[in-house]
Amino acid sequence: MSNFNSKAKSWDLKSRRVQNAKNIANEIEISLPFKKNMTIADLGAGTGLLSYFLSHLVSKVVAIDNSRDMLEVFLSKSNSFKCEIEAIKRDISLESIDLNFDAIVSSMTIHHIKDTKELLSKLYKMLNSNGYIALADLEIEDGSFHSDNSGVYHFGFEFNSLANIAKEIGFKDIEIKSCNPIIKPNGEYRVSILIAKK
Repeated sequence: MSNFNSKAKSWDLKSRRVQNAKNIANEIEISLPFKKNMTIADLGAGTGLLSYFLSHLVSKVVAIDNSRDMLEVFLSKSNSFKCEIEAIKRDISLESIDLNFDAIVSSMTIHHIKDTKELLSKLYKMLNSNGYIALADLEIEDGSFHSDNSGVYHFGFEFNSLANIAKEIGFKDIEIKSCNPIIKPNGEYRVSILIAKK
């Protein structure tokens, strides 16, 4: 994860990255029944790009990430967020989190987690009754999205398969939403969001 630590300070400087987070946040905003008293978790939050664009809708954002440097940048932006924020340094693929949330959102994180079924099962346990997940990630790609694929376990996802896993675990009201693609010099990469309710 030192790879992400070294990128933390310049992470928000890529306009493409910021625009992607904004596009995903816009889709999540219209898909989930946000209320001002909600506490949400941003899984693999990094510097909080996704949750920043959702912070006006909720009372608290809890950023979960395994990069200390990313979370330091997140906390440094506390005055920019429209709600209370908290950071938890945790590798969710190795550890559980004994907290509950009204929603768990994520952008471009789950392809870095090896066991997708175990992850979805953990997220199910972390949700309050009637809570939601909204997990955005790449659709199937050829491995060219990252210039370095160390720490990448999935070259995108077949989202209907993810939906079936979510259903097995107990999620309901499952939807797949398409997002604007990410345009890179080496190609166009499609992004979708898995939305489901506990």
